[in-house]
Amino acid sequence: MFKHFIYLEWKAFFRSASFATNLALKIIMAFVALYFIVVFSALGIAVFFLIKEEFKLEPLATVNKYLIYYFVGDLVIRWFLQKMPVTNIKPLLNLPIKRDVIVHFSLGKTIISFFNILHAFFFVPFTVVLLMHGYGYQAILWHLGIMALIYSNNFINVLINNKNSIFYPLLAIVVSAGLAQYYQLFDITNYTQPFFQAMYNTNYMFLIPILLAVLTYYLSFNYFKKNLNLDTGLAKKSEEAKTENFTWLNQFGTLGTFLKNDIKLLKRNKRSRTTVIMSFLFIFYGLLFYTNFIEAYKNPAMQVFAGIFVSGGFLFTFGQFVPSWDSAYYQLMMSQNIQYREYISSKWWLMVIGTLIATIIASFYWVFFGWQIYMLIVVGAIYNIGVNSHLVMLGGAFVKTPIDLTMANKAFGNKQAFNAKTMLISIPKLVVPMGLYALGFYLFSANAGFLFVALAGVLGFAFRNVVFAKIEKVYKSEKYETIAAYKQKN
Repeated sequence: MFKHFIYLEWKAFFRSASFATNLALKIIMAFVALYFIVVFSALGIAVFFLIKEEFKLEPLATVNKYLIYYFVGDLVIRWFLQKMPVTNIKPLLNLPIKRDVIVHFSLGKTIISFFNILHAFFFVPFTVVLLMHGYGYQAILWHLGIMALIYSNNFINVLINNKNSIFYPLLAIVVSAGLAQYYQLFDITNYTQPFFQAMYNTNYMFLIPILLAVLTYYLSFNYFKKNLNLDTGLAKKSEEAKTENFTWLNQFGTLGTFLKNDIKLLKRNKRSRTTVIMSFLFIFYGLLFYTNFIEAYKNPAMQVFAGIFVSGGFLFTFGQFVPSWDSAYYQLMMSQNIQYREYISSKWWLMVIGTLIATIIASFYWVFFGWQIYMLIVVGAIYNIGVNSHLVMLGGAFVKTPIDLTMANKAFGNKQAFNAKTMLISIPKLVVPMGLYALGFYLFSANAGFLFVALAGVLGFAFRNVVFAKIEKVYKSEKYETIAAYKQKN
């Protein structure tokens, strides 16, 4: 039966309306995967010698000390990015196929997920280095325990994927523990390191992670099997209705109506809420650049690159899927007497508000890094509002990815969002402001670089009506192709 399921997956891939896009994306993802494989493999070999020779510490004990944060970080990344295996099972429920087989196959797809396999490229080389330096067969037992914990994370993610009430408190506890350790108030590793070390020091402790992996698989299996019914697990949950009128937006007419719909969208759906969370995390992206932690980022062009991202997190994460957020009722909208200009303007104003809020929150960069660093973020925000917001709206006309807000899809990974037109439109978002700032910086001064980037944003804002007219024509020309794409279920 598994062979038939694999055959169906294969046909679904080749018969998809976006087959060419899928194939291009798979090739690009293969190169990305190869990059991470090389990086993890190199780290797996080098970390032993780095810890021993540079820091003069015992390698295995040091790795065991920080494994708790490694596993928590892995779980967080999975929660945001790993897709759950529940998207293609509806057509199978009316066929004479045992539910156990369907669930085993769905969970089996997560076992061979890249999120699991990638870790082996770190821990296998590290374990081989341990064996070469006389750590004995216990290193193999330790490795088995570690990989079992990786798969435990996989199935824990399956269980908590739709449970925000469990994930966020757990994340808050771990972050609090990390901060407490940093400020030397409480060191959680004093309690976790002995367990990881015992998987090497004893011949039996590695069995606990293996039993945990089996238990989490069993719980995941029962969870999916219990909800594998058309009238329960796949039905929409009925919750208490809450009325949110946002009457203060009525003064803006049709624009206010669209804004009300978007605000409700951001509040009520997990997919859109995840996008808001991810855009908030973008604010801290600048720490990689402005702390001078990475040598390659110590140049003017890369610093304005960071400023664009810090202020534009919401613009990029939310804006890239306009109008896909409305794909569920886009056909109904297009049958009404709705002006595209009002629709586009509402999305634009929402992105402008998100950019302004992010810029205000990012003011802590001024406190810790000085006014010049914060000015990079401010001019980046001006460029985002005046130029990138228009480019994002223009790119949205070519992103024909239907978004099912009733599904627990992730914030990234929609394959139809990748095409040549959107890639070309994306280039000016980052390359142009980097070039403008570098031009002013090297020819005149840093202040001239600020002026060049800000001036481009101001000009874009000044001519927004002309730009909106062009974007409106593009949306109208792509209207019927967009409607057809939103009907695609595969």
